[in-house]
Amino acid sequence: MTEAAPDVLVIGAGVSGLSSALALLGAGLRVTVYAARPPHLTTSAVAGALWGRHLVGADERVARWADLTLGRLRELAADPVSGVTELPGTAASLDHDEPPPEFVRGAGTPVRCQPADLPPGYASGWRYTAPVVTMPSYLDYLSGQLASKGGELHLGPPLGGLPQALARSAAPVIVNCTGIGARDLVPDPALVPVRGQVVVVANPGLSEFFVGEREHPEESTYYFPHGATALLGGTEQAGNSDLRPDPVQAERIVQACALAEPRLAGAMVLAHRVGLRPVRPAVRLEAQPAGDGRFVIHNYGHGGAGVTLSWGCAQDVAEAAVRLLG
Repeated sequence: MTEAAPDVLVIGAGVSGLSSALALLGAGLRVTVYAARPPHLTTSAVAGALWGRHLVGADERVARWADLTLGRLRELAADPVSGVTELPGTAASLDHDEPPPEFVRGAGTPVRCQPADLPPGYASGWRYTAPVVTMPSYLDYLSGQLASKGGELHLGPPLGGLPQALARSAAPVIVNCTGIGARDLVPDPALVPVRGQVVVVANPGLSEFFVGEREHPEESTYYFPHGATALLGGTEQAGNSDLRPDPVQAERIVQACALAEPRLAGAMVLAHRVGLRPVRPAVRLEAQPAGDGRFVIHNYGHGGAGVTLSWGCAQDVAEAAVRLLG
């Protein structure tokens, strides 16, 4: 930590932490980010990441956060360094005449697919365009922006609780962006890990994304082109905190994606990744007194929509911090 205390200490260097830090810097505040893991080792680095509300609790604020983030991501898509690209794609269902899924809504007007245009086994689907984010590149971009705007990133051991966080820095405002880590840091027993496993392969020429449901509720089939690579998924295993890739699941993921897109058959596997989505009944974004005139602003519990809500939540964090600091 620097000798002069920042105005705000942000805990967590995933997409929520970095976005919040940038919004706070934009509000004219001095900001330090503290994290136990660098950005590339956070859950955010495992994400697809297709804009769309997914596995996020009911909250009247969610639509506004998602809309604000959609606008920001579409602005960033103009910068090739950001890792954000606006792509066409398909959301497919096993049932006939299904309406567009919730995660499609808000991106634009979806168009119903012709049955002949769907992969084998799918009965209906919708085409639309939305931002797709190559997360390693995007996290590098956000980290670079943090440094260029005067913010600092410090790595250290995991914090044992909020009292330890408050003891670590004299900042009058602490922002908790620890994702699934908030389950122990706060602690918050309402926070449930939902395990996601993905496979990264060499891109065989894909330029569109695909998301298709599966018969088993813990599985889905999706692939997202990320330039020279493609990310294949995936799983949704509630309560499973195992961060080790399962080779059997990986094989199922690759086979299902190859069935949906034959060009993926035989694609070179480059990496296996696992992340824990922080799911709770509602996103927790609120301030609470921490004693001695200091405050903690919680910003976690985004489920599978961390990227989708990131800039909207960051704006609310910054506005709350400015009010608290007077």
